[in-house]
Amino acid sequence: MKKRVMLQLPYSDGLKSVFEDRDDVEVDHFTELSEDNIHQHIGNYDAVILGIAPLTPRLIEAADKLKIASRFGVGYDAVNVPALIKAGIPLSIAGIANSVTVAEHALFFMLALAKQALAYDRETRQGNWAIRFDNPAFDLAGRSVLILGFGRIGRRLVNRCVAMEMNVLVHDPYVVQDGIRTAGATPITDWRAILGEIDFLSINCMKNEETTGMVHEAELAAMKETAYVVNTARGGIVDEAALYDALKSNSIAGAGIDPFVVEPATPDNPLFELDNIIVSPHSAGVTKESIFRMGQIAAQNVVDCFDGKLDPANVINTEVLK
Repeated sequence: MKKRVMLQLPYSDGLKSVFEDRDDVEVDHFTELSEDNIHQHIGNYDAVILGIAPLTPRLIEAADKLKIASRFGVGYDAVNVPALIKAGIPLSIAGIANSVTVAEHALFFMLALAKQALAYDRETRQGNWAIRFDNPAFDLAGRSVLILGFGRIGRRLVNRCVAMEMNVLVHDPYVVQDGIRTAGATPITDWRAILGEIDFLSINCMKNEETTGMVHEAELAAMKETAYVVNTARGGIVDEAALYDALKSNSIAGAGIDPFVVEPATPDNPLFELDNIIVSPHSAGVTKESIFRMGQIAAQNVVDCFDGKLDPANVINTEVLK
């Protein structure tokens, strides 16, 4: 009997590259992703490949046959991990599939902000060449960046910032600090104490109870008026209302924001009124290459689970493997 896979996002080439070689696997693409519809069907499936729809305790309880929940990507804040642990179901992620992609996007934000990309584009179209002297760009070389998080993405961003000859500072109490030094960066214990010294603050950590709202009014107020915030992680780690106030009052110079608390972000989001912010549609991890890699790894995790050889390095709740 074929194993059945519930696919909660488009059937990409990366997914096909794995599943189309498996005669024992049947893939069903779901487009109606309401909890009620998923609840009605999930009990018929051996695996689910998750997009952005939440995986709730109610759904997990109904998933009688489920052997794995495989995330298309690396974030899993919409997944109830304790419920999966209780059910003995592994949650896999796409490893380093989009780590390079997100690191590049964070660096893109820094470059766009430093080089006044939006303002220069707008003013050049109006014939205002004096903008280059009235509002000069600046070099990243010699500037200080504080990176919050030294995981798969943070490590790669460190490499890129070091290559740009920046002064790279990293806060991550959950990693071996010598690894940060080896990468050419300086580990920081009390990151809030140095906010007044940095030019860029880059958010590259997971969203959880500890990190939600960790960059709020006090943190933004401690930064220089010439400093910038870059968030390519998850919406809500940087408080949006506090960020709006800081940008509106010019207490910081600008920001680059990819994720939002409400997604898709609505046109009436106050941040969109501002000229000193560059935004993207939670696309930091989305390129042609990363979409293929994420699909390929998400599918491979599923078939590896079916074959009894799931890589623990891609599993979040490794205790269920025991």
